[in-house]
Amino acid sequence: MADGAGNFCACENPPVLAILATTFPFFALILCGYLATRRGMLPLAAIPGLNGFVLFFALPCMLYRFGARTPIHQLLDARVTGVYLACALLMVGVTVLASRRSGTSWNDAAFGALVAAFPNTGFMGVPLLTALLGAAAAGPVIQAMAIDMVLTTSLCVALSRLDGAGAHGVAVALRRALRGMAGNPMPWSIVLGVLASAAGFVLPRPLDQTVGLLSDAASPVALFTIGAVLARSGMDRAEHTPWRGYVPLALAKLLLHPLLVLAAGAIARLLGMPLDPLALSALVLVAALPSASNVSMLAERFGAHNGRIARVILVSTVLAFVSFSAAVALVGAPGIASK
Repeated sequence: MADGAGNFCACENPPVLAILATTFPFFALILCGYLATRRGMLPLAAIPGLNGFVLFFALPCMLYRFGARTPIHQLLDARVTGVYLACALLMVGVTVLASRRSGTSWNDAAFGALVAAFPNTGFMGVPLLTALLGAAAAGPVIQAMAIDMVLTTSLCVALSRLDGAGAHGVAVALRRALRGMAGNPMPWSIVLGVLASAAGFVLPRPLDQTVGLLSDAASPVALFTIGAVLARSGMDRAEHTPWRGYVPLALAKLLLHPLLVLAAGAIARLLGMPLDPLALSALVLVAALPSASNVSMLAERFGAHNGRIARVILVSTVLAFVSFSAAVALVGAPGIASK
């Protein structure tokens, strides 16, 4: 969209076929992983190995590489942090209140809010959004991911412990969540990338090539793994879950979340906050991503209704092929236009 008073992205809207040509391979890889698992070509026992490779090797290298090659001012933009964090908190608040009014427990309400507010930025967002918007999108995307991994997750874990557990239960849950984050290599790879960017540090050539090979493997393996995890969730969770328990959360993730970010960015610019149009486009598309698959693992760890969470992730991922492409058409995609 043209950069002006009523628009927020200084780029032409690409045609639908050009958008689908870029987004289709990402969703096709997810489908491949799903079908391979459902048909038994990928054993269920192999999925933890794929997850381990992506989590501990490929994705950290990709995040470090993007962070180290992104100017430091794009990685530490307080305006981006303020807009995205405000919308994350609003999403959590609205979803928790709606769930509690319907009689849902604090535990299920909190993890329902997390799955509605936490996009799949790590496994899916970074490679997809840099392909759509160009390398300059890496900074806002990495900032959004850091906010969700640390702040949004910690808040929802704390809320999940309010079912009569008292302050002690909340404190214990927060310590468990923080220990889990400390053992997650992705935040540390972001920190190292930021430090490398600030210091202008460049890895020695052999090490840089090794990091590059692992980084290049991150996107296809991560997307294939998402499909495998979704298939496993559907195969493992046989209990009946009414559609009213998960479809509204999936729609909130795909529609309400990006609209909130778009509105918050527009309000910020009206108030005189010089938010970069490309950064706002990146944040809107981050919010338009389907729910993060790791929320299912957190819900299981803390005893929430994981079958419901898995269905939110599955439905949001399936519907995102259409809704995310529509969001790209709305904000424009200079990465496509320049091809």
